[in-house]
Amino acid sequence: MPTAIELHARKTRGHDARVAHAVALLREAAADHAGRIVQATSLGVEGMVITDLIARHGLAIPVATLDTGALHAETLALIPRIRQRYGVEVQVFRPQQEAVMQFVGRHGSDAMYRSVELRKNCCDVRKKEPMRRLLEGRTAWITGLRREQSESRSRVPHFELDADSREKFYPLADWSEADVWHYVATHDVPYNPLHDQFFPSIGCAPCTRAVSLGEDHRAGRWWWEQEGAKECGLHLRPEPIAA
Repeated sequence: MPTAIELHARKTRGHDARVAHAVALLREAAADHAGRIVQATSLGVEGMVITDLIARHGLAIPVATLDTGALHAETLALIPRIRQRYGVEVQVFRPQQEAVMQFVGRHGSDAMYRSVELRKNCCDVRKKEPMRRLLEGRTAWITGLRREQSESRSRVPHFELDADSREKFYPLADWSEADVWHYVATHDVPYNPLHDQFFPSIGCAPCTRAVSLGEDHRAGRWWWEQEGAKECGLHLRPEPIAA
């Protein structure tokens, strides 16, 4: 089976300029929000590229992630790999255990499959609540969303204000999948081995599957749902204002 690098890595026109722009954006964000900024990473390949850029250029941006209690072992294994490779301690935020136990006790461990509402309630407990703590006291954060990932992300800018008026940066917004994997190959960036098994977007284990050739990048997330924008609520973006 070919690896994700073998399938996707390709240097395209403008790649070096996009890398330079991402570094400049990160550098400016770190200076403008010194001590009040964080990279919030799901430990997917885009997040690993951003962590590499931060560490490679010595930027004062801490790295944080959510351990939802339902992640793949392969995902969690990246936390010590980041420490070993970059000397960066990843700040880990977990859900309130009592809230998780109450949710599972009331609805069962397979609640997310029974309705969109229950799935979103699970995301609230396991992801949104710890994310609020991750962002507490921050004035800015950085994520790896890209326009290519889905229709709902097709207009992601490089910068915007989130719902709480924090500055939110997307340094890879205009990167293609080829850009991401070319960068990984060039700089030997550690990545989740599930990406080699056709998992382009990796979340909690019960809510993630491999995708087939030609499927949308995020088709493996909450695949049993029929709604258009499959998001957990961490990256909901403002609707465009009609002209």
